[in-house]
Amino acid sequence: MKHKFIAKRYWKDITTPMGQSDVLAASFDDVINLSLGDPDLVTDDLIINNSMKDAKAGHTKYTDFRGDPELRKEIIKTYKKDYHIDFKDEEIMVVASGCLAMYLVLEAIIDDGDEVIIHSPFFTPYPQQVELARGVPVFLDTLEEEDFQINIERLESLITERTKALIINTPNNPTGTCFTRSTLENIAYIAKKYDLVIISDEIYGAYSYQNPFIPMVTIDDMKERIITINSFSKDYTMTGWRIGHVLAPDYIIKTIQQINENVVFTAPSISQRGAIYALRNREKIQPPMIKEYRDRIFYAYERINKIPNMSVLSPKGTFYLFVNIKETGLSSTEVSDRILKEAHVLVLPGIAFGEAGEGYVRIACTVGIEKLKEAFDRIEKMKLFQN
Repeated sequence: MKHKFIAKRYWKDITTPMGQSDVLAASFDDVINLSLGDPDLVTDDLIINNSMKDAKAGHTKYTDFRGDPELRKEIIKTYKKDYHIDFKDEEIMVVASGCLAMYLVLEAIIDDGDEVIIHSPFFTPYPQQVELARGVPVFLDTLEEEDFQINIERLESLITERTKALIINTPNNPTGTCFTRSTLENIAYIAKKYDLVIISDEIYGAYSYQNPFIPMVTIDDMKERIITINSFSKDYTMTGWRIGHVLAPDYIIKTIQQINENVVFTAPSISQRGAIYALRNREKIQPPMIKEYRDRIFYAYERINKIPNMSVLSPKGTFYLFVNIKETGLSSTEVSDRILKEAHVLVLPGIAFGEAGEGYVRIACTVGIEKLKEAFDRIEKMKLFQN
């Protein structure tokens, strides 16, 4: 909005289709919302009830600046047990969400004009987060015919003397792909060759359907240049709790702690207690949740591939499907608009995730199978998707 009291850098409208989704969802009384990755499931009672007890017991104050020491210990235990990798306490910081984690990390490592490579399609906020830290986003296209893996030759061609970091996201939002070990090892090779930092966004780590999830930090000799961002939002259905963490070399953690003291001071104490119970009970909490989303996404996958002018790759991770609609001959925005107006189903146009997303729409399987069935029944009746 252009106004003398608004900073000029925000005079240009930067609203995205993702940011408008709540408005669009109210367009019709019977909209089925498949746009945002906010699960319909409620946080497990075990987490809620124990957090309430802790709140009543006095856990309502500021915590340690790097997070509740008890939570930091649980994070260390989790990475040791699940991925056989050791972290020191000073290499961990708990923060108020994965989004804040990304901002803090970029603010800590980026000098004015430094370039950050982002593989596209990408999680919508990444470019603006880079720009907030006064960096320059550089986009690396990934392609459906390459399973949306990072092409190392194209990656290397984008590196300049100003390249500082590469943001990777696996399992990936929006494409649902999971990077293979070969892809991760090739990324590691490039990072070492050009002395780059890798920021690895791993907030969907629980949702890897075909192969076990591989954290980037487990690749040999990479720990010193890897910054891992994680969150409890999706892996534990805790989106509203706004809690995440950063794993990084101690000097980076110290820097983001100093920045965060001027942003939100500490992460919410009660949310941190919830995160403790989530980690301690993950072997009980996660399996039924993962099964539910797996059932949904494979149901949606089968329905989509039976609809003319739609296709999608076999699900590998997350609860998103990146649906190819190029055969319609329309743009992703036009297709999304028609699906909303004619079928009363809200999806996001692929262009919301970068230029490489054009020709696709993203579907979030965050409603039950009955609702998904209704959504696809409606879509199938559209002339756009009939032979």
